[in-house]
Amino acid sequence: MTSQSTAPGPRASRREWTGLAVLALPTLLLSLDMSVLYLALPHLSEGLDASATQQLWIMDIYSFMIAGFLVTMGTLGDRIGRRRLLMIGGTAFAVASVLAAYSTSAEMLIATRALLGVAGATLMPSTLSLIGTMFRDQHQRGVAIAVWMTCFMVGMTVGPLVGGVLLQNFWWGSAFLLGVPVMVLLLAMAPALLPEFRDEPAGRIDLASVALALATVLPVVYGLKELAHGGWHAGPALAVVAGLAFGVFFCRRQTRLDDPLLDLELFRSRRFSTALCMNFGGAIVMAGTFLLISQYLQLVAGLSPLRAGLATIPVNVAMAISSMLTPQLARRFRPAVVSAGGFAIAALGLLVVALAAGRYGLVTLLVGFALASVGIAAPSALGVNLIVGAAPPTKAGAASGMSETSGELGVALGVATLGSIAAAFYGAQVSVPAGVPAVAADAARESLPGAVVTAGGLPEPLAAALLGSARDAFTGGLAITAVVGAVVLTAVAVVSGVMFRHLRSYGDETAAESAEDTEPVDTATPA
Repeated sequence: MTSQSTAPGPRASRREWTGLAVLALPTLLLSLDMSVLYLALPHLSEGLDASATQQLWIMDIYSFMIAGFLVTMGTLGDRIGRRRLLMIGGTAFAVASVLAAYSTSAEMLIATRALLGVAGATLMPSTLSLIGTMFRDQHQRGVAIAVWMTCFMVGMTVGPLVGGVLLQNFWWGSAFLLGVPVMVLLLAMAPALLPEFRDEPAGRIDLASVALALATVLPVVYGLKELAHGGWHAGPALAVVAGLAFGVFFCRRQTRLDDPLLDLELFRSRRFSTALCMNFGGAIVMAGTFLLISQYLQLVAGLSPLRAGLATIPVNVAMAISSMLTPQLARRFRPAVVSAGGFAIAALGLLVVALAAGRYGLVTLLVGFALASVGIAAPSALGVNLIVGAAPPTKAGAASGMSETSGELGVALGVATLGSIAAAFYGAQVSVPAGVPAVAADAARESLPGAVVTAGGLPEPLAAALLGSARDAFTGGLAITAVVGAVVLTAVAVVSGVMFRHLRSYGDETAAESAEDTEPVDTATPA
């Protein structure tokens, strides 16, 4: 492995920028699909008579399959062509969306959601790796990635509004049909606007590695989600351990293959490995914090789900603006400054959340959360650009798959770990008044939602006392968790600042980087 030049690549033309709009379509759709389903769940559960367990599988199977197949699909795109894989995935997503919309049972919907997850796993790494192919200039690639990330945030913002309109006027299946016109438009425009690119010399996909990748990621994500939902249990913990063990076998197999599913040589690039870990750490903190703040808005502040979603719109808008400004910041300042500064701002925002919880009111808490979100958006956009830029074009799909997988794992781990910290504090602090039946008291001690349900069946004085104690305990847990998150982000700020200190700003990208940052040599040509 030799050092790669950082001289600017060719500038993108109008065709590439128009193609970026096509690549934004599946990104926007995936975030819309995710946010709309939360609103549709009560309606589809009633229509299909889904049990509580089936509802969880309807929600979770999609993310399980995406997480499990991201690395495989990223590498598959490198082998068969990224545009081809994107169109195959788009077709599969449209067909699975129709099947999901017209599901006649909960089991059928779970199966179609699994198909949607596999199809979705083809879309994200394909779009991101195509951006890396189309935008070789570092600054332009940063702008394109910022647009790509902003589309995801826009989908999360307008999702509750679109979902509300659909569910008010149509049946629950209409939420899934959103994907059909978007995918048709993608399939119609992609051949004319998107280039094809594949690694011609690469061999066949190693099916044993695919199986090991699934055996690594699926048990880990499942175990973390179960620990987050139900607290500490031996089964989910063993699933995580088993997944990590399979991960060891997976890595060992990759080192022995001539054409590995995941080229571990990518991790020799300090830029790649640091950016991957940086985004993983950010996902852990922000996912766990977002979950707790969502519960706070509804169960402590008393907002309806729709009003809670509307309350977070300014936060999403602020994140989008921060992402769009990142390329300009990276053009003026070194990556070390942008990453460390962004994480420091995010840590400050979480400290504001910790101080505001239960003390200064809802508005201050949302301001702190917005500050944290603005701070995290800049290093996240920068990190994705560094990950894609660190890999040669032949490995861009695999690098994109790793980037997305680290985010999925970070979200699952953040919900599990930070949620567990908050739950532990809640359980230690909540006080159940005398006179509450034993079973109901246990449910109230387990979680704030359990306390709310329990209070609904109690006389007014007991209900008020229980809810007051439970909300105070939950608010305290949120504050503790925000402080922990601030500490983690401060550590990430220091590490990223040190590890990126040798990288130049986008505006000085013609200067040679330190020889310490070893990166792969590009050996492929566009198809």
